Amino acid sequence: MNRSQLIHRQSWLIEHLPGLSDQDCQKLKDCGIDTTAQLLQKVRPQLGKEKLAVRMQIQAKYINKWVAMAELASIPAVGCQYCGLLVHAGIASIPQLAQTSIQQLHRQILRFQVANLQRRDLCPDIAVMLAWIEQAKILTGELK
Repeated sequence: MNRSQLIHRQSWLIEHLPGLSDQDCQKLKDCGIDTTAQLLQKVRPQLGKEKLAVRMQIQAKYINKWVAMAELASIPAVGCQYCGLLVHAGIASIPQLAQTSIQQLHRQILRFQVANLQRRDLCPDIAVMLAWIEQAKILTGELK
């Protein structure tokens, strides 16, 4: 049995995505989106993002951010706990994370933590970040 058989994309209740207001969660639910998997399915074609933004009467940049977080949250080791951190550190997709070196990822996250929170100690451990990258590689088929 290879490692890819042990990794399955996760889906979360939409209200667990960081940074979504109660109003935004309700608007998503009104569009039939209760989970992160449903959000990803709804916007699968690029036009889906634009249609959803129009329907919710919000800027497309918010949909793009939520989609990036939902995609990253589908990685079991990332989940809703770290998806926002990855997005704010400049990682927007699973393939991008899979292609990022641990040194670069650590540097980007540390830079974000220090710039915004003035705290180096809140940076996740290297082993945690390595798990994110490895699982991203498995999910993209780069590591079997």
